[in-house]
Amino acid sequence: MGLARVEMSMETMKHFAIALLIGTASAETLPFDPLTLPNAALAAPQDFTVHDAKRDRDLPIRVYLPAQKKPSPVVLFSHGLGGSRENNPYLGKHWSARGYVVVFVQHPGSDESVWKGVRPLQIPMAMKQAASLENFMLRVADIPAVLDQLQKWNAEEKHALHQRLDLSHVGMSGHSFGAVTTQAVSGQSLPVGGAQFTDPRIKAALMMSPSVPAAGSADRAFGQVKIPWLLMTGTKDVARIGPMTVGPADVASRLGVYPALPPGDKYELVLKDAEHSAFGQRAMPGEGAKPNPNHHRVILALSTAFWDAYLKGDATAKAWLEGEGPRTVLEKDDKWQRK
Repeated sequence: MGLARVEMSMETMKHFAIALLIGTASAETLPFDPLTLPNAALAAPQDFTVHDAKRDRDLPIRVYLPAQKKPSPVVLFSHGLGGSRENNPYLGKHWSARGYVVVFVQHPGSDESVWKGVRPLQIPMAMKQAASLENFMLRVADIPAVLDQLQKWNAEEKHALHQRLDLSHVGMSGHSFGAVTTQAVSGQSLPVGGAQFTDPRIKAALMMSPSVPAAGSADRAFGQVKIPWLLMTGTKDVARIGPMTVGPADVASRLGVYPALPPGDKYELVLKDAEHSAFGQRAMPGEGAKPNPNHHRVILALSTAFWDAYLKGDATAKAWLEGEGPRTVLEKDDKWQRK
C-alpha cells in the first residue's frame, strides 16, 4: 500500500515539475490525485457502542477521524457476513486521511459472533443461517439508528465526536452482505410491494460485491435509484454463502446491478481476476490466488475520487472520474464504465 502511494505521489511531482518549467504551476493546475495523502498524523480509531433503545440492540462501531477538527463528511461502512467493525482498516485509514469521518458499523447476528467459538465443521451451517431475512431487516434498521446517534453525539459538548461530523454529507458503503445493506438504504426497491428502506440522509453510495435481488426484476429493484452509485466487483467475485434476499452470490449477480440503474452519476468497476476477498484484507475459504496489490490501489483511488466528487462537491474529482483519471490506476483488462 505504501509503495502504491509513493508511485502516485512521484507521478504527481513529475507533472508539477513540468508545469514549473513552463511557468504554469499553481494550486489550481496541480493534477487531482486521489492517492496522495497529507502529512498530518492521524489518531488511532475510536470504538463506541450505539444503543438503539427502540430495539434494545447494541451496535459496536469504530470511528476513524481526520486530522482536521472542523466538521467533516461522514462515510459509513457495513461489513460482510461474519465480519466486524475491525474489517477493512485500509479504507478507514485512507478515507479519514483524505478528510472523512469513517464509521464502521458492526451488525450483531451476522457478525463475527456467527463463527467465533464454533467448531470448524459447523461454521458453514452457522453462516448460512445467519444470512437470513431477519438479519437483513436488522441491518437496514441499524444504519438509521447509527446516524441518529451520531447526530446526538455531534451536538453533545463533552463527546469525542462533538462538532466533528458534517451529517449533511453522508456516504454509505459496504462489502457483500454489507453491499446488500447499502443497496437497501440508498435507493433499492424491494420485491414485496416495492418497499423501500432508503435513508434520505445518504447522498452517495459505494457497493463492493453488489447483488441483484432473489425475487423480482433488477430493473424494478434499481430503476428508481436517485443518488450517485459506484459498484465494484471482480471477474472471480464469488461467495460460498450469500444473503437469502439475493440470488446466487456469483459474478452474474454482481454484474446484473449496473445495467438496471438509471443514467446519471452511476459507475461500475470490474477488476480482472479479483476474487471476493479482493475488497477486504483476508482470504476467503476456497480462494487460493495470490492477491493483486494493484486492486487495493484502484479501490482507494476510485472510491476517494467518488467521495470527493459527491460528498465534497469537488469538480476536479468528478472530472478525474469521468475522464482519463481511472485509466492511470487501472490495469489493461480492468473494466470501468459510467452512465
